[in-house]
Amino acid sequence: MKMPKADDATKDRFRRLVPDLPGVEVKPMFGQLGAFLQGNMFAGLFGDDIGVKLAADDLAALREAGAGPFGPAERPMGGYLSLPAGVDDETAERWIGKAAELAATLPPKARKR
Repeated sequence: MKMPKADDATKDRFRRLVPDLPGVEVKPMFGQLGAFLQGNMFAGLFGDDIGVKLAADDLAALREAGAGPFGPAERPMGGYLSLPAGVDDETAERWIGKAAELAATLPPKARKR
């Protein structure tokens, strides 16, 4: 499986779209970027795709808006969807914000040593 790489402009856009909230971190992950809150990833990049982790109702709504699987075609990440191609920044910020809200309800994950 070949991992697509995001270019610098895509990484910069992702960083801008992630909410500036206490405890939110954007960090590298497998050559991509992930956005974390309390150790829980709520958004990430896979090549040019922005993926978000959402509650079931929001996943259904995003799927209706044209979202698809997030991650490798052979093993997409459960609970995540890729935002529709060409999504504008305002819409992307809204979905990423919903993902951050969900992450805030999850128990913190312990840091790996």
